[in-house]
Amino acid sequence: MRRKIKNIFLTGLAVVVPIGVTVYILFFLIAMMDGFLAIIPAAIYPDRLLGFHVPGLGVIFTFILIFLVGLITKSWIGNKLVGIGEKFFSRIPVVRSLYQGTKQLVDALFTAKAGSFKKVVLFEYPRKGIYTVGFVTGRVRGELQEKAGETYLNVFVPTTPNPTSGYYLMVPEQDVINTEMTVEEAFKLVISGGLVVPGDKAKT
Repeated sequence: MRRKIKNIFLTGLAVVVPIGVTVYILFFLIAMMDGFLAIIPAAIYPDRLLGFHVPGLGVIFTFILIFLVGLITKSWIGNKLVGIGEKFFSRIPVVRSLYQGTKQLVDALFTAKAGSFKKVVLFEYPRKGIYTVGFVTGRVRGELQEKAGETYLNVFVPTTPNPTSGYYLMVPEQDVINTEMTVEEAFKLVISGGLVVPGDKAKT
């Protein structure tokens, strides 16, 4: 009886915890996005115009703001302004590392700059018999390729639980095993520490 009660409790916990964490994060993000409304002049502040507060209005505002930023960035002037901003961030030691790492990851996931980063591979690292998941960012070229003498791939190995940090490795192409995983699936695998496995069919 005690074991049955324990199993029922753990089953309920397995359902409640993911839902609770998801809801908490959603409410946190919505509250954070609502905070972006503070940049709107008081005269046209939504709460003042409507006479009451509308929860989640910041989400709509944030999406509109992101769209407008993207629209402006597509223009020549916007592109120049982004370039100036990137040069400014690149001169600040700590901020430079955070910004460049995050930007490269976002570019790889959401923009046309992704290139071959969409390829998820498996290879032995840090020693034979131990495998890790990595993202191919391209082939090694130039002086490094000439010195290596054979075909090597540039591979980014994300760390758990923060995939925005990781290692850059040059791996022989012959040692790389291609996978069917998408980038999103691989990130779920890394972030969860192996708890969420793509294509895993639990036995019942």
